[in-house]
Amino acid sequence: MSQIHAMSDDQVNTELRKMTAFIRQEALEKAREIHLKADEEFSIEKSKLVRSETQRIDEEYKKKNTQAGMSQQITKSTLANKIRLRVLSAKQELLDQLFEDAQKQLVEKGSKGKGEYEGVLKGLILEGLYALNEKKVTLRCRKKDEEVVKGAAEKAGKEYKEKMKGKACEVVVDSKERLPEGSAGGVIILNSTGKIDINNTYDERLNLLSTDALPSVRTTLFGENQNRKFKD
Repeated sequence: MSQIHAMSDDQVNTELRKMTAFIRQEALEKAREIHLKADEEFSIEKSKLVRSETQRIDEEYKKKNTQAGMSQQITKSTLANKIRLRVLSAKQELLDQLFEDAQKQLVEKGSKGKGEYEGVLKGLILEGLYALNEKKVTLRCRKKDEEVVKGAAEKAGKEYKEKMKGKACEVVVDSKERLPEGSAGGVIILNSTGKIDINNTYDERLNLLSTDALPSVRTTLFGENQNRKFKD
């Protein structure tokens, strides 16, 4: 039988140093392994965060860029509309002034020159006679025009009878209801019942002209509208 010998102190210390060195080596390798794994996980997480933040920044930039573009477009459109409205307003003011001046000219000069004015009145009265086609009509005019209107009415009645092959129409001037003295002139022709009338005053003709001839006046003053797609 073999005998178990007790280890000396030196041997025990040697064995302890070996065991301590082994444990230290194991610990260092484990620590290195943990460190490498931690570095790897850190790199992966870092890459995820960088990609996520980059994507967020890109999306935010794209959103702000889109908003900035829309804001710029809105501002540009608003400014263009303001300018367009100012131009339209200025044009309308000019047109209003034009017809206002025409109204003043009619009041001041429209009935001057008895012979010429009587000829115009004759034409206006004849137009009413043909339109109403009645045996009697009444004329309304300014008080100061009464005599010249009577003269024009007499001539118009004769011409009407000739053109209508003997069919006469009595034309009388209303001495009770008259046109305002501040009006431009002309006549209103009423049928025998007074329920139908034809307004052949200068004021009404100018009013019709301001509506019917407005497109032509605009074109003459300002040129063709480039934004207009359809033309008469």
